[in-house]
Amino acid sequence: MINNSIIQSRQLRPAADKSQSLVLTPLQDMKGFLFHHLGSFLLFLVTCSSVLAVFLIFFFVIREAVPFIKNHDLAEFLTSKKWYPEADTPKFGALSLILGSLYVTIAALIFAVPTGILAAIFLSDIVSLKVRDLVKPVIEILAAIPSVAYGFFAVLVLAPWMQTKWGFTTGTNALNASIILSIMALPTIISVAEDSISAVGRELREASYALGATRFETIFKVVIPAAHSGIIAAIVLGMMRAIGETMVVWMASGNANQIPSPWWDLSQSVRTMTATIAGDMGETPKDSPHYWSLFAIGVVLLVMTFLLNIISEYFLASAKRKMGKS
Repeated sequence: MINNSIIQSRQLRPAADKSQSLVLTPLQDMKGFLFHHLGSFLLFLVTCSSVLAVFLIFFFVIREAVPFIKNHDLAEFLTSKKWYPEADTPKFGALSLILGSLYVTIAALIFAVPTGILAAIFLSDIVSLKVRDLVKPVIEILAAIPSVAYGFFAVLVLAPWMQTKWGFTTGTNALNASIILSIMALPTIISVAEDSISAVGRELREASYALGATRFETIFKVVIPAAHSGIIAAIVLGMMRAIGETMVVWMASGNANQIPSPWWDLSQSVRTMTATIAGDMGETPKDSPHYWSLFAIGVVLLVMTFLLNIISEYFLASAKRKMGKS
């Protein structure tokens, strides 16, 4: 009797609820049809809203820049170093601003790329999984720190230290901004590069070890070449993070409208496109040539970031195709 009761209590319940009919009524079928298409339509609207926002931003910036493009020489705007928008005879030469942005961005990448790739290799192939799960979130927290906090650190800590230890005439210079930008770009570079390196898979690593290669040879001759598309995408995304930054370069670069001479001297102050837009927009009369010129700089910045985004998407797609084949 006891065994029978145990067996009866352990009987499996039916997989389907027999109380519910397998044949839907016309009303139930209509409800399912409406909810399915309504949900798909709402998801489509949410997806299109971001695309629409991007197009509206492009439309607004280009619309405000059109009067400047019509009334001024675009070649002079891109090749002249004379940026005097408030002079009696205004000069709108943005070359020094464009080169200033490239100066701090390229210098930041020189600092951030080797550090970021080595850190990604360290997290993916050297440390244990427990250490990786502990270290990687800490690195990604760097991306959550407000840029104005980085700017205060650059002005109040790094700038006086550079003047005292290195004898610079000013601590707010291209080198200061580049160091801070490299720190801000590290989370992006490390995260994307580490994901690409980890996605290479154990097969290539084990095959390399089976052929007698050391860990160093496996990492630098097998793993990194296999993950090069994702690593390049990480570098491009880090460059986009640096070239679009505003607060740090506004506070730490010195805002001097000049091209460093000699060109490699990062101890001199520079001025970037983003800092110019942020610094001048609030004090510029609307619908003035100076106002329109700021939007023209914004168009140049949008084109540069758009091209970098296309490049990063190309390499990310290439990395995904390789991961799919593997």
